[in-house]
Amino acid sequence: MNLFDLVPYICEHITTEKEGELSVIAFPRFRSKFMQKYFVPKNKSALLRVRLDEHGTAVWDLIDGRRTIQEISEALADHFNNENNYEYRVAEFFTQL
Repeated sequence: MNLFDLVPYICEHITTEKEGELSVIAFPRFRSKFMQKYFVPKNKSALLRVRLDEHGTAVWDLIDGRRTIQEISEALADHFNNENNYEYRVAEFFTQL
């Protein structure tokens, strides 16, 4: 199976907020309550927050649990101005995610 054949979806423990035009995703540092209680420093949030750039936000907004990564990539061709290897940037986003 190829990366572009996969269908991404957003898990229920991930939240999305908008900061202007960009998305910020937040998710727990640890899923286990035990780990959260004993391994998250007192002065730190139990959530990790990741601010996505313009391209990351565009990709994130198209994740719906039905589209493949290939379909998302094709839908973003105009957003990326059909630049060379923009598909690689979309694939890299999912790999890092």
